[in-house]
Amino acid sequence: MEITPENKFKLGKGLKVALIALLVVFVFNALFDEPHYRKESQENNTITFSGHGEVTAVPDIANIYFTIAKEAATVKEAQALVAEVEKKSLDLLRESGVAEKDFKTSYASFSPKYEYRYETKSMMPCTQYGCPPRPGKNVIVGYTASESITIKIRNVDDAGKIMQGLGTLGVTDLSGPNFAIDKEDELKAEARKKAIEDAKMKAKVLARDLGVRLGDITSFSEGANYGGGYYKRAMMDASLESAAPAPAQLPKGENIIASDVTITYELDD
Repeated sequence: MEITPENKFKLGKGLKVALIALLVVFVFNALFDEPHYRKESQENNTITFSGHGEVTAVPDIANIYFTIAKEAATVKEAQALVAEVEKKSLDLLRESGVAEKDFKTSYASFSPKYEYRYETKSMMPCTQYGCPPRPGKNVIVGYTASESITIKIRNVDDAGKIMQGLGTLGVTDLSGPNFAIDKEDELKAEARKKAIEDAKMKAKVLARDLGVRLGDITSFSEGANYGGGYYKRAMMDASLESAAPAPAQLPKGENIIASDVTITYELDD
């Protein structure tokens, strides 16, 4: 066949139509491909379960906190008064068997103490509308020095006795004991294991009742409360303003370390 300009035009037009038809078929297959559609539907076919686990343990440490605050005309004098009470307090802790590593200064500061004093030389007279404000200014009349100390008592039965002794030495504030467990990692792991078992048991029971089969685990998460755990503590606050002293022995109770988990399963066809 002779290739004329007219034939070239018809051939080019035919190729364009064929290319458009191929493009339409490709797009149709990409959008409505049956295997791809079933796979995505299967991925969304999941079921989620939650589990809770907890363990209890008797606390083996008691944390105590106290502050020493003293006022004086100068910073040096105020700090010297604080140091005097601090020495007596630390001597008591050593005599009670508390190791040096188990008590430390957590905060120390000093600040000026102000007093507002009125000027009397230039007082304005009162009028029918009242008396004007008396002029004056803040002046420093002394300084306050303070120091906060944290104590870890490993013989928890001595917590009450130590608090009684500290309360007689002139500390400004005394609080605790906060009963806790020194090493919780193993207990946390045990609580998490129980939570996982609880979730798996719920999954098996519900799958059996629904008549479905569980596939692979697609996701796992732990609740935010796992790090700190739940605590049932026998706590007592003691302060110098309290009329009754802390008892010699304080009830420790039990600590509850808990874990909450969430497990998502894929459902098999």
